[in-house]
Amino acid sequence: MQDQGERAARPATLADVAERAGVAISTASRALSNPGRVNVTTRERIERIAAELGYSPNSQARALTSGRSGAVAVLVSDVTNPFYFDIIRGTQRQLKASGYSQLLIDTEESDQNEDALLHRLRSSFDGAILAASRLSDRALATLAAELPLVAINRQTRGVPSVFIDTPSGTVQAVEHLVSLGHRSIAYVSGPATSWPNESRWRAFVKATKAHDVRAVRLGPFSPRQSAGAAAADAVLNADVTAAIAFNDLLAIGMLQHLASRGIRVPADLSIVGCDDIFGADFCNPPLTTMTAPIEQAGRLAVSLLTAQLDPRSAPSARHAAVLPTHLTVRASTGAAPAEPPVSAPASAPAPQAVPTSHAAPSSDADSGTESVPSAAQLDA
Repeated sequence: MQDQGERAARPATLADVAERAGVAISTASRALSNPGRVNVTTRERIERIAAELGYSPNSQARALTSGRSGAVAVLVSDVTNPFYFDIIRGTQRQLKASGYSQLLIDTEESDQNEDALLHRLRSSFDGAILAASRLSDRALATLAAELPLVAINRQTRGVPSVFIDTPSGTVQAVEHLVSLGHRSIAYVSGPATSWPNESRWRAFVKATKAHDVRAVRLGPFSPRQSAGAAAADAVLNADVTAAIAFNDLLAIGMLQHLASRGIRVPADLSIVGCDDIFGADFCNPPLTTMTAPIEQAGRLAVSLLTAQLDPRSAPSARHAAVLPTHLTVRASTGAAPAEPPVSAPASAPAPQAVPTSHAAPSSDADSGTESVPSAAQLDA
Protein backbone atom coordinates (compact mmCIF):
# COMPACT_ATOMS: atom_id res chain seq x y z
CA MET A 1 0.00 0.00 0.00
CA GLN A 2 1.10 3.60 -0.61
CA ASP A 3 2.46 5.74 2.18
CA GLN A 4 -0.24 8.10 3.52
CA GLY A 5 2.18 11.04 3.47
CA GLU A 6 2.93 10.41 -0.19
CA ARG A 7 -0.80 10.18 -1.00
CA ALA A 8 -1.53 13.43 0.85
CA ALA A 9 1.06 15.24 -1.24
CA ARG A 10 -0.84 14.68 -4.49
CA PRO A 11 -4.48 14.76 -5.61
CA ALA A 12 -6.46 11.59 -4.97
CA THR A 13 -6.82 9.23 -7.92
CA LEU A 14 -9.44 6.71 -8.90
CA ALA A 15 -7.03 3.98 -7.78
CA ASP A 16 -6.94 5.54 -4.29
CA VAL A 17 -10.73 5.48 -4.08
CA ALA A 18 -10.87 1.85 -5.28
CA GLU A 19 -8.17 0.76 -2.81
CA ARG A 20 -9.92 2.40 0.15
CA ALA A 21 -13.28 0.94 -0.87
CA GLY A 22 -11.86 -2.52 -1.47
CA VAL A 23 -13.15 -2.75 -5.04
CA ALA A 24 -11.66 -2.94 -8.51
CA ILE A 25 -10.81 0.32 -10.26
CA SER A 26 -13.39 -0.49 -12.94
CA THR A 27 -16.09 -0.83 -10.25
CA ALA A 28 -15.15 2.51 -8.72
CA SER A 29 -15.25 4.10 -12.16
CA ARG A 30 -18.73 2.74 -12.89
CA ALA A 31 -20.03 3.84 -9.49
CA LEU A 32 -18.93 7.44 -10.10
CA SER A 33 -19.69 7.76 -13.82
CA ASN A 34 -22.62 5.39 -14.40
CA PRO A 35 -24.26 4.83 -10.99
CA GLY A 36 -27.09 2.68 -12.31
CA ARG A 37 -24.66 -0.18 -13.06
CA VAL A 38 -23.51 -0.61 -9.44
CA ASN A 39 -25.60 -1.78 -6.49
CA VAL A 40 -26.73 0.94 -4.12
CA THR A 41 -24.66 -0.11 -1.09
CA THR A 42 -21.39 -0.29 -3.03
CA ARG A 43 -22.10 2.92 -4.90
CA GLU A 44 -22.84 4.87 -1.74
CA ARG A 45 -19.64 3.56 -0.06
CA ILE A 46 -17.53 4.55 -3.09
CA GLU A 47 -19.17 8.00 -3.32
CA ARG A 48 -18.55 8.58 0.41
CA ILE A 49 -14.87 7.61 0.14
CA ALA A 50 -14.40 9.73 -2.99
CA ALA A 51 -15.78 12.72 -1.08
CA GLU A 52 -13.53 12.00 1.93
CA LEU A 53 -10.44 11.83 -0.28
CA GLY A 54 -11.45 14.88 -2.26
CA TYR A 55 -11.36 12.89 -5.49
CA SER A 56 -12.31 14.88 -8.57
CA PRO A 57 -12.39 12.92 -11.85
CA ASN A 58 -10.58 14.34 -14.86
CA SER A 59 -13.31 15.60 -17.17
CA GLN A 60 -11.65 14.29 -20.34
CA ALA A 61 -11.05 10.87 -18.83
CA ARG A 62 -14.62 10.80 -17.55
CA ALA A 63 -15.92 11.64 -21.02
CA LEU A 64 -13.91 8.78 -22.51
CA THR A 65 -15.04 6.17 -19.97
CA SER A 66 -18.64 7.26 -19.43
CA GLY A 67 -19.58 9.24 -22.51
CA ARG A 68 -20.31 12.16 -20.18
CA SER A 69 -18.38 15.43 -20.20
CA GLY A 70 -19.89 17.10 -17.14
CA ALA A 71 -20.59 20.22 -19.22
CA VAL A 72 -23.76 21.82 -20.53
CA ALA A 73 -23.79 24.05 -23.61
CA VAL A 74 -25.68 27.33 -23.25
CA LEU A 75 -26.38 28.96 -26.62
CA VAL A 76 -27.30 32.63 -26.97
CA SER A 77 -27.90 34.55 -30.17
CA ASP A 78 -25.78 37.57 -29.16
CA VAL A 79 -23.55 37.42 -26.10
CA THR A 80 -23.29 41.24 -26.02
CA ASN A 81 -27.08 41.65 -25.61
CA PRO A 82 -27.78 42.52 -21.93
CA PHE A 83 -30.95 40.39 -22.05
CA TYR A 84 -28.75 37.30 -21.94
CA PHE A 85 -26.67 38.46 -18.96
CA ASP A 86 -29.27 37.31 -16.43
CA ILE A 87 -29.97 34.08 -18.32
CA ILE A 88 -26.25 33.27 -18.33
CA ARG A 89 -25.99 34.14 -14.62
CA GLY A 90 -28.97 31.91 -13.83
CA THR A 91 -27.68 28.92 -15.82
CA GLN A 92 -24.16 29.31 -14.45
CA ARG A 93 -25.28 29.31 -10.82
CA GLN A 94 -27.71 26.43 -11.20
CA LEU A 95 -25.25 24.32 -13.20
CA LYS A 96 -22.55 24.86 -10.60
CA ALA A 97 -24.94 23.77 -7.86
CA SER A 98 -25.76 20.67 -9.92
CA GLY A 99 -22.11 19.75 -10.51
CA TYR A 100 -21.87 20.83 -14.16
CA SER A 101 -19.68 23.35 -15.93
CA GLN A 102 -21.04 25.78 -18.51
CA LEU A 103 -19.97 25.95 -22.16
CA LEU A 104 -21.14 29.32 -23.51
CA ILE A 105 -21.73 29.58 -27.27
CA ASP A 106 -22.60 32.72 -29.24
CA THR A 107 -24.54 31.85 -32.41
CA GLU A 108 -24.43 35.42 -33.79
CA GLU A 109 -28.17 35.53 -34.61
CA SER A 110 -27.70 32.71 -37.14
CA ASP A 111 -29.71 29.50 -37.30
CA GLN A 112 -26.96 27.98 -39.47
CA ASN A 113 -24.29 28.77 -36.86
CA GLU A 114 -26.53 27.37 -34.14
CA ASP A 115 -27.05 24.05 -35.90
CA ALA A 116 -23.40 23.72 -37.02
CA LEU A 117 -21.93 24.51 -33.59
CA LEU A 118 -24.25 22.11 -31.79
CA HIS A 119 -23.19 19.24 -34.02
CA ARG A 120 -19.50 20.18 -34.18
CA LEU A 121 -19.14 20.43 -30.40
CA ARG A 122 -21.52 17.59 -29.52
CA SER A 123 -18.86 15.49 -27.76
CA SER A 124 -18.01 18.44 -25.49
CA PHE A 125 -21.34 18.64 -23.65
CA ASP A 126 -24.00 16.37 -22.18
CA GLY A 127 -26.99 18.57 -22.94
CA ALA A 128 -27.85 22.02 -24.24
CA ILE A 129 -29.89 25.06 -23.26
CA LEU A 130 -30.96 27.14 -26.25
CA ALA A 131 -31.87 30.72 -25.33
CA ALA A 132 -34.03 32.31 -28.05
CA SER A 133 -33.15 29.68 -30.65
CA ARG A 134 -33.29 30.82 -34.28
CA LEU A 135 -33.93 27.27 -35.53
CA SER A 136 -37.22 26.40 -37.20
CA ASP A 137 -39.77 24.36 -35.25
CA ARG A 138 -38.97 21.28 -37.35
CA ALA A 139 -35.20 21.65 -36.88
CA LEU A 140 -35.59 22.23 -33.14
CA ALA A 141 -37.86 19.19 -32.69
CA THR A 142 -35.41 17.03 -34.66
CA LEU A 143 -32.55 18.23 -32.48
CA ALA A 144 -34.52 17.52 -29.29
CA ALA A 145 -34.90 13.91 -30.44
CA GLU A 146 -31.11 13.64 -30.85
CA LEU A 147 -29.86 15.15 -27.59
CA PRO A 148 -31.11 16.38 -24.19
CA LEU A 149 -32.02 20.04 -24.45
CA VAL A 150 -34.27 22.79 -23.12
CA ALA A 151 -35.35 25.84 -25.11
CA ILE A 152 -35.85 29.24 -23.48
CA ASN A 153 -38.39 31.63 -24.98
CA ARG A 154 -39.77 29.04 -27.34
CA GLN A 155 -42.82 26.78 -27.41
CA THR A 156 -42.40 23.89 -29.85
CA ARG A 157 -44.22 20.57 -29.63
CA GLY A 158 -41.99 17.84 -28.21
CA VAL A 159 -39.31 20.26 -26.97
CA PRO A 160 -38.86 20.91 -23.21
CA SER A 161 -39.07 24.66 -22.69
CA VAL A 162 -39.13 27.66 -20.40
CA PHE A 163 -41.26 30.37 -21.97
CA ILE A 164 -41.11 34.00 -20.87
CA ASP A 165 -44.63 35.24 -21.53
CA THR A 166 -43.87 38.46 -23.41
CA PRO A 167 -47.04 38.15 -25.53
CA SER A 168 -49.08 38.89 -22.39
CA GLY A 169 -46.72 41.80 -21.71
CA THR A 170 -47.39 43.04 -25.24
CA VAL A 171 -51.12 43.00 -24.54
CA GLN A 172 -50.51 44.99 -21.34
CA ALA A 173 -48.45 47.50 -23.33
CA VAL A 174 -51.23 47.98 -25.89
CA GLU A 175 -53.83 48.43 -23.15
CA HIS A 176 -51.57 50.96 -21.40
CA LEU A 177 -51.17 52.97 -24.61
CA VAL A 178 -54.90 52.79 -25.38
CA SER A 179 -55.64 54.11 -21.89
CA LEU A 180 -53.45 57.11 -22.75
CA GLY A 181 -55.55 57.82 -25.84
CA HIS A 182 -53.35 56.28 -28.56
CA ARG A 183 -55.35 55.06 -31.58
CA SER A 184 -52.53 54.24 -33.99
CA ILE A 185 -49.64 52.09 -32.73
CA ALA A 186 -46.62 50.52 -34.45
CA TYR A 187 -44.94 47.24 -33.62
CA VAL A 188 -41.22 47.53 -34.41
CA SER A 189 -40.29 43.93 -35.16
CA GLY A 190 -37.05 42.07 -34.53
CA PRO A 191 -35.31 39.32 -36.52
CA ALA A 192 -37.41 37.40 -39.03
CA THR A 193 -36.17 34.12 -37.49
CA SER A 194 -37.17 35.08 -33.94
CA TRP A 195 -40.03 32.95 -32.59
CA PRO A 196 -40.90 35.41 -29.76
CA ASN A 197 -41.10 38.19 -32.35
CA GLU A 198 -43.96 36.44 -34.16
CA SER A 199 -45.77 35.48 -30.95
CA ARG A 200 -45.67 39.13 -29.78
CA TRP A 201 -46.95 40.34 -33.15
CA ARG A 202 -49.92 37.96 -32.96
CA ALA A 203 -50.70 39.23 -29.44
CA PHE A 204 -50.29 42.81 -30.66
CA VAL A 205 -52.75 42.32 -33.54
CA LYS A 206 -55.31 40.66 -31.28
CA ALA A 207 -55.08 43.40 -28.65
CA THR A 208 -55.29 46.28 -31.13
CA LYS A 209 -58.30 44.73 -32.85
CA ALA A 210 -60.02 44.28 -29.48
CA HIS A 211 -59.63 48.02 -28.83
CA ASP A 212 -60.38 49.13 -32.40
CA VAL A 213 -56.88 50.56 -32.80
CA ARG A 214 -54.89 50.83 -36.02
CA ALA A 215 -51.86 48.51 -35.93
CA VAL A 216 -48.75 48.92 -38.07
CA ARG A 217 -45.83 46.49 -38.34
CA LEU A 218 -42.38 47.84 -39.17
CA GLY A 219 -39.21 45.91 -39.86
CA PRO A 220 -37.61 43.47 -39.43
CA PHE A 221 -34.77 45.19 -37.58
CA SER A 222 -31.63 43.87 -35.96
CA PRO A 223 -32.17 43.65 -32.16
CA ARG A 224 -29.29 46.05 -31.52
CA GLN A 225 -29.07 49.67 -30.39
CA SER A 226 -27.41 50.59 -33.70
CA ALA A 227 -30.62 49.67 -35.56
CA GLY A 228 -32.61 52.22 -33.56
CA ALA A 229 -32.03 55.09 -35.99
CA ALA A 230 -33.58 53.27 -38.96
CA ALA A 231 -36.41 52.00 -36.74
CA ALA A 232 -37.16 55.50 -35.42
CA ASP A 233 -37.27 56.93 -38.95
CA ALA A 234 -39.67 54.17 -39.99
CA VAL A 235 -41.91 55.01 -37.02
CA LEU A 236 -41.91 58.71 -37.94
CA ASN A 237 -43.03 57.80 -41.47
CA ALA A 238 -45.80 55.46 -40.26
CA ASP A 239 -48.32 58.07 -39.03
CA VAL A 240 -48.52 56.63 -35.49
CA THR A 241 -48.37 58.16 -32.02
CA ALA A 242 -46.79 55.20 -30.19
CA ALA A 243 -44.51 52.26 -30.87
CA ILE A 244 -43.68 48.98 -29.13
CA ALA A 245 -40.15 47.81 -29.92
CA PHE A 246 -38.94 44.20 -30.13
CA ASN A 247 -36.45 44.76 -27.32
CA ASP A 248 -34.94 47.43 -25.09
CA LEU A 249 -31.75 47.81 -27.12
CA LEU A 250 -33.75 48.73 -30.20
CA ALA A 251 -36.00 51.04 -28.16
CA ILE A 252 -33.01 52.83 -26.56
CA GLY A 253 -31.48 53.37 -30.00
CA MET A 254 -34.80 54.83 -31.11
CA LEU A 255 -34.90 57.22 -28.16
CA GLN A 256 -31.43 58.51 -28.99
CA HIS A 257 -32.25 59.09 -32.65
CA LEU A 258 -35.61 60.68 -31.92
CA ALA A 259 -33.89 63.17 -29.61
CA SER A 260 -31.45 64.05 -32.38
CA ARG A 261 -34.41 64.68 -34.71
CA GLY A 262 -36.08 67.00 -32.20
CA ILE A 263 -38.93 64.58 -31.44
CA ARG A 264 -40.03 64.76 -27.82
CA VAL A 265 -40.73 61.48 -26.03
CA PRO A 266 -43.42 61.07 -24.80
CA ALA A 267 -44.99 64.43 -25.72
CA ASP A 268 -44.78 63.72 -29.47
CA LEU A 269 -44.34 59.94 -29.50
CA SER A 270 -44.54 57.17 -26.88
CA ILE A 271 -42.04 54.29 -26.89
CA VAL A 272 -42.26 50.88 -25.15
CA GLY A 273 -39.43 48.35 -24.93
CA CYS A 274 -39.17 44.71 -23.89
CA ASP A 275 -36.90 42.84 -21.41
CA ASP A 276 -36.17 45.60 -18.82
CA ILE A 277 -32.42 45.23 -19.28
CA PHE A 278 -29.87 46.96 -17.07
CA GLY A 279 -29.90 50.61 -18.10
CA ALA A 280 -33.51 50.75 -19.28
CA ASP A 281 -34.32 52.97 -16.31
CA PHE A 282 -31.22 55.16 -16.85
CA CYS A 283 -31.86 56.30 -20.42
CA ASN A 284 -33.54 59.61 -21.28
CA PRO A 285 -36.41 59.36 -20.73
CA PRO A 286 -36.49 56.18 -18.59
CA LEU A 287 -38.01 53.42 -20.71
CA THR A 288 -41.45 51.89 -20.21
CA THR A 289 -40.85 48.19 -20.81
CA MET A 290 -41.89 44.60 -20.16
CA THR A 291 -40.26 43.00 -17.10
CA ALA A 292 -39.75 39.28 -16.53
CA PRO A 293 -37.79 37.00 -14.13
CA ILE A 294 -35.01 36.35 -16.65
CA GLU A 295 -32.45 34.82 -14.24
CA GLN A 296 -35.15 32.47 -12.99
CA ALA A 297 -35.69 31.32 -16.58
CA GLY A 298 -32.03 30.27 -16.75
CA ARG A 299 -32.20 28.42 -13.45
CA LEU A 300 -35.43 26.65 -14.36
CA ALA A 301 -34.04 25.59 -17.74
CA VAL A 302 -31.11 23.91 -15.96
CA SER A 303 -33.50 22.08 -13.61
CA LEU A 304 -35.49 20.72 -16.55
CA LEU A 305 -32.30 19.66 -18.32
CA THR A 306 -30.60 17.96 -15.37
CA ALA A 307 -33.79 15.96 -14.82
CA GLN A 308 -33.19 14.53 -18.30
CA LEU A 309 -29.49 13.91 -17.68
CA ASP A 310 -29.66 12.22 -14.26
CA PRO A 311 -30.53 8.50 -14.66
CA ARG A 312 -31.38 8.33 -10.96
CA SER A 313 -34.08 11.00 -11.16
CA ALA A 314 -37.69 9.91 -11.36
CA PRO A 315 -39.38 10.60 -14.71
CA SER A 316 -40.94 14.05 -14.53
CA ALA A 317 -44.24 15.00 -16.06
CA ARG A 318 -43.07 18.60 -16.24
CA HIS A 319 -41.52 19.41 -19.59
CA ALA A 320 -42.50 23.07 -19.89
CA ALA A 321 -42.82 26.16 -17.75
CA VAL A 322 -44.26 29.61 -18.37
CA LEU A 323 -42.94 32.66 -16.52
CA PRO A 324 -45.11 35.79 -16.24
CA THR A 325 -44.28 39.22 -17.63
CA HIS A 326 -45.55 42.57 -16.42
CA LEU A 327 -45.39 46.09 -17.80
CA THR A 328 -43.13 48.50 -15.92
CA VAL A 329 -44.36 52.04 -16.65
CA ARG A 330 -41.74 54.78 -16.77
CA ALA A 331 -41.45 58.14 -18.50
CA SER A 332 -41.26 57.12 -22.18
CA THR A 333 -45.04 56.77 -22.49
CA GLY A 334 -47.61 59.53 -22.09
CA ALA A 335 -50.87 60.94 -23.36
CA ALA A 336 -51.40 60.71 -27.09
CA PRO A 337 -50.69 63.96 -28.98
CA ALA A 338 -53.42 65.55 -31.09
CA GLU A 339 -51.48 64.60 -34.25
CA PRO A 340 -48.64 62.16 -35.03
CA PRO A 341 -45.18 63.74 -34.95
CA VAL A 342 -44.11 65.62 -38.07
CA SER A 343 -41.89 63.41 -40.20
CA ALA A 344 -38.60 64.82 -41.45
CA PRO A 345 -36.69 63.09 -44.28
CA ALA A 346 -35.53 59.69 -43.06
CA SER A 347 -31.80 58.97 -42.77
CA ALA A 348 -32.19 55.39 -43.96
CA PRO A 349 -34.85 53.42 -45.84
CA ALA A 350 -37.03 51.10 -43.80
CA PRO A 351 -36.66 47.36 -44.43
CA GLN A 352 -39.31 45.36 -46.25
CA ALA A 353 -42.25 44.03 -44.31
CA VAL A 354 -42.27 40.47 -42.99
CA PRO A 355 -45.18 38.47 -44.51
CA THR A 356 -47.58 37.10 -41.91
CA SER A 357 -50.14 34.35 -42.16
CA HIS A 358 -52.22 35.22 -39.09
CA ALA A 359 -53.63 38.50 -40.32
CA ALA A 360 -54.88 39.94 -43.58
CA PRO A 361 -53.13 43.32 -43.57
CA SER A 362 -52.93 45.91 -46.26
CA SER A 363 -49.26 46.39 -47.13
CA ASP A 364 -47.00 48.95 -48.71
CA ALA A 365 -43.80 47.15 -49.66
CA ASP A 366 -42.07 50.36 -50.66
CA SER A 367 -42.46 51.93 -47.21
CA GLY A 368 -41.57 48.75 -45.31
CA THR A 369 -44.81 48.86 -43.34
CA GLU A 370 -47.69 46.47 -42.85
CA SER A 371 -50.94 47.96 -41.60
CA VAL A 372 -53.83 46.19 -39.90
CA PRO A 373 -56.92 48.43 -40.15
CA SER A 374 -59.18 49.05 -37.19
CA ALA A 375 -62.77 47.85 -37.10
CA ALA A 376 -63.98 51.37 -37.84
CA GLN A 377 -61.85 51.52 -40.97
CA LEU A 378 -63.16 48.16 -42.10
CA ASP A 379 -66.75 49.30 -41.62
CA ALA A 380 -66.02 52.43 -43.64
